[in-house]
Amino acid sequence: MDDPVAKRLVDSIIADFPDHDPGKRPIHTVGIGVKGTFEASEVARTYCIAEHFQIKRVQGKRVPIPVTVRFSNGSGSPKRHDGWNDVRGMAVRFHLAGDRATDLIAMTLGEFFVRGVDEFLDFTKSARQTPVKRESALRKIGDLLSLMRPLPNPPPGQNQSGDAGTLDYANKHRFAQLAVFQAGMIGAPVSYVRAVYHAVHTFFIVGPDGVRRPVRFSWKPVAGVQTTKDTSKNPDNEYLQEELRRRLKEWPARMMLMMTIGEAGDALDDPTVPWPARRVRVVMGTLTLKKVAEDQVRDGEKLSFNPWRLVPGIEPSADPTLKARRDAYEDSRKRRGVTQCPFLPE
Repeated sequence: MDDPVAKRLVDSIIADFPDHDPGKRPIHTVGIGVKGTFEASEVARTYCIAEHFQIKRVQGKRVPIPVTVRFSNGSGSPKRHDGWNDVRGMAVRFHLAGDRATDLIAMTLGEFFVRGVDEFLDFTKSARQTPVKRESALRKIGDLLSLMRPLPNPPPGQNQSGDAGTLDYANKHRFAQLAVFQAGMIGAPVSYVRAVYHAVHTFFIVGPDGVRRPVRFSWKPVAGVQTTKDTSKNPDNEYLQEELRRRLKEWPARMMLMMTIGEAGDALDDPTVPWPARRVRVVMGTLTLKKVAEDQVRDGEKLSFNPWRLVPGIEPSADPTLKARRDAYEDSRKRRGVTQCPFLPE
């Protein structure tokens, strides 16, 4: 049976992009699939019993876990606009034994915009595309004096934007301010593999001793973070996919999976609140990206990710936004006519 709340969520996202293609994802529409492997660190198994955090050896040699990764732009428009200020996505499918799988979905924002379904619906209404407004220098100074972030100048060629509405929403809702500020200043990466990606939500991991720990995951690029200094020269240049193809032909790209362990008093069910910087961080493994997938339909557009596709050893928190994303991803999958991966817990 279709979930009416999930349908409303997906419909609200689609409404933000007038040129949305019904056959594509409602958001993070433009993307590219990549093949690689994941190797757990030596300490990962001491924290979590999940299969992909164990070290498997055959005849004394480590056997890495195959992965499929989809990098994407954040917009729901089918147009690429790689040089525009935008949130990027990184969805990882770990292929486990017996045709099972687990997913980890992350983005370049450290926190989310809202805390639940009703707030998300209100936020998407505010994010509807409107004619771009370019503030004068005098107005920007006035904003700063009023302790408000000035409206960012859009890249050349961008005539529609949701920035004005999201800024207005953030001015009225404190919980959205951090994410909206980050999104407005995030820029464009020089490469999909030169950005940090955050899974945003809290999960619980189970250790071999039975201890449950609240954690948040993120991917860190081994090559370091770098964003474009000036996107005005090539505002619409479709460079991200081409750059990744060139890069992987020369050498694999690597990302480290970092796990931050929460402590008493940390926000476990609210993805808009960051955890203190002094929290313990553990390197859980290394992702090695080897080549762009030959079949972009199978390993990209028709691959359906879900943040609730988990395995024993990793459990979802009670975060209502995380639960809503599970159902919304399923609604999106059905609309796109994508076959469900058989391993998705109820």
